[in-house]
Amino acid sequence: MKITSVLIVVVAISMSSALFLGRPKVSDAGTPSPESRVSKTSDVSLEQQIVAKEREGLDALKAGNLERFANLTADDGVFVDAQGPASKATVVKNVAGFTLSEYSMENIQFVPISANSGLITYKIYEKGASHGKEFAAQAYVSSIWMERGSEWVCLFSQETVVRLPAK
Repeated sequence: MKITSVLIVVVAISMSSALFLGRPKVSDAGTPSPESRVSKTSDVSLEQQIVAKEREGLDALKAGNLERFANLTADDGVFVDAQGPASKATVVKNVAGFTLSEYSMENIQFVPISANSGLITYKIYEKGASHGKEFAAQAYVSSIWMERGSEWVCLFSQETVVRLPAK
């Protein structure tokens, strides 16, 4: 499968404009870092929920649970990569031949949007296979999550592949 398909899959995994705005940082475990002590308690709680949902989507792909992954994605969600926007249907179709074997998230940033929504940005490192071909990738991800009713869904995700310097 072409790198384009891998990029779309990576966007789907990440669920994704690095907006820093001085908001609190969280560690890879989703807990506030020491420099985030200035944040409000409600921001940290919302932040922790959203980071946990992002990880839940990644873990669903790692476990091969495409149904759970799809349930975490808004029906009207938009996912963007270098190929342009993709719908939920396109993303779910593309991840059907995808296996995520490992991932890590670094430099997680959070910006609240409302009482029940927020944006996270981070750098992801991941390994897996797409349609039988192994890959390793790094990307910057931005994701917007919203609680609709009693369910959290990813409304928007954008991913920018990290360009490694030439050797």
